[in-house]
Amino acid sequence: MYNQKLKIRSTTRRESTILHFAILFFTCLLSLSLIASCGKKEVKKVSPESTIANEVFGIAETIRNAYVKNDRATLERNSTKEGYRELIRAMKNFDSVDLTFTPRWVDIEDSVIHLNVSWKGTWVVSGKKTEERGMAIFVLEGKPPKLARVLRANPFKQPE
Repeated sequence: MYNQKLKIRSTTRRESTILHFAILFFTCLLSLSLIASCGKKEVKKVSPESTIANEVFGIAETIRNAYVKNDRATLERNSTKEGYRELIRAMKNFDSVDLTFTPRWVDIEDSVIHLNVSWKGTWVVSGKKTEERGMAIFVLEGKPPKLARVLRANPFKQPE
């Protein structure tokens, strides 16, 4: 009886080993066929809209950093004359700010770009902490794009 059990175990181990080798063989075969099929290097060109969108995301981040540091020179360089005046009029004094932008959507119409941004901020003014969030539309114009207006919930008006 012991010998029969031993034979059954040996057979099961042998079948298991064969099954493992078969799986390994087919996995290697599949990997080699995938590697061979992906051998061609096809480079997709970046669309002009994608390039503009990435540039606009960078400008929004530059403006955010300048606002946090109260760097008016950088704000002026990245804004139109009217856009800069609007920013300065909207800005309130604060001791510190933690502001984040998350780009949501970009609309490009000729030389006018609308960047939809959700934002979240925490302002400290005279020791009082204020948290706000909202959705803003940055209107950028020109070449290179510069901030012309901020529509909807302007993060630069905070804290209110």
